[in-house]
Amino acid sequence: MLEDANLADDDYDGRNVQRSWGTSITVGGTTYATSLFWQPLQNVTDPFQEVEDASEGVLEGADLFCIKGGKAPQFGICVSHEGYRGGEAVAAVSLATAMSNISSYVAVFKTPQGWWYTCIRNDIILSDGDMLFLSEEEAKNQFMSMLAVPDWGKKIAPAEWGLEETEEVSVEEILARGAKAKLQKIKGLRGAKLMIVIAVSAIVGIWLISSLINHLFLTPTVRPVVVPVKPKAVQQVQQPPEVKPWEKLDDPEMVLNSCYDKIIDLVKIMPPGWVIGGVTCNSGGVSTSWRRDLGRLAIARKAMEESGLSFSGLSFSSDGNSLTASLALPKINQINSPPAKNAVDLVNELNDTFQAIGHPISLGSATYTSPQGTVYRMVTFKLKTTYDPRTWIKMLTKYSGVTVKNLNYSPSTKVWDFEGTIYVL
Repeated sequence: MLEDANLADDDYDGRNVQRSWGTSITVGGTTYATSLFWQPLQNVTDPFQEVEDASEGVLEGADLFCIKGGKAPQFGICVSHEGYRGGEAVAAVSLATAMSNISSYVAVFKTPQGWWYTCIRNDIILSDGDMLFLSEEEAKNQFMSMLAVPDWGKKIAPAEWGLEETEEVSVEEILARGAKAKLQKIKGLRGAKLMIVIAVSAIVGIWLISSLINHLFLTPTVRPVVVPVKPKAVQQVQQPPEVKPWEKLDDPEMVLNSCYDKIIDLVKIMPPGWVIGGVTCNSGGVSTSWRRDLGRLAIARKAMEESGLSFSGLSFSSDGNSLTASLALPKINQINSPPAKNAVDLVNELNDTFQAIGHPISLGSATYTSPQGTVYRMVTFKLKTTYDPRTWIKMLTKYSGVTVKNLNYSPSTKVWDFEGTIYVL
């Protein structure tokens, strides 16, 4: 827990507000920088322009960086006033080089400074895959959300967590085996860029001086203007504040789990001589149908009665060759989950995450106009998978404003279709 981690001055931002993450760990007498923001590196021979561009557009104020070579070159950037120091070794690079024989792994190491979480997929450090959490609970939640993703070469966690298929590894031993890449200063403005800045600064300075002289000495005296008093307007009746759609969202995790359970309940019903079709679930409930092959109507009715389920709808077609059944979902809790990201940032993060794990996701955009005329924007997502769909909800509910629209299952192909939206700023 948080009290177990040693909190240093570096764990506070410039406003003296305590952060939930740290910037370094000390292992075996060596201080390693953590919690860098990692990006792919295109130009390995001359990385400075890419790094400078990222420091201006991706992580504003970043002034230190480090290069990770190997099969998938990357650079990490950070901001010195948050507690980073030039010349510090970088933990993620040491770990990546020490475990270069494994392309994908997720790990949490317990250190005196906190719980260092790292996640590398296909030799790429994920953008949020290098983080020193000061809270054990936050570190564990992040680890569990990625643990659900399949095909990890290694899963590392503290033994005290008692998680199956994970192992505890000495962070001191593994970092000692890795390369000691160090933080360097990002090159400042150079050559022509510096001359342009000087010229622009001079022009702005001359303009300011000219404006000041004009204001003090050349501006004529302004005569007071008598403004007639407006008659008091009749006070309008104030409308109550509009309830935003994300203030009363159905809990997405509860919706997905309920849909999954009800779909499995229907799939388990197998009347002899009848073939089940696709199963669909949304806020209205779960429904499916069976088509008669060689069976009889009486056999299907008996299977429904013996299932023990309380159907909200159950009917045979007029020719007796098909059967439709539906189940209601349990009461779903509502939550307040306001959006925290704009559409561009959210789309980029989702694409990056799913590219890293090698699974396609289809993203789009949509809007909702309230009765008061307010337009709310959303990012839509669609997933098609043969894995348990509950795997993905852990990854998606890291973002606020998530809704589950549909969960469909095809028993013949064993493919799940998962659709939803995420509200954005």
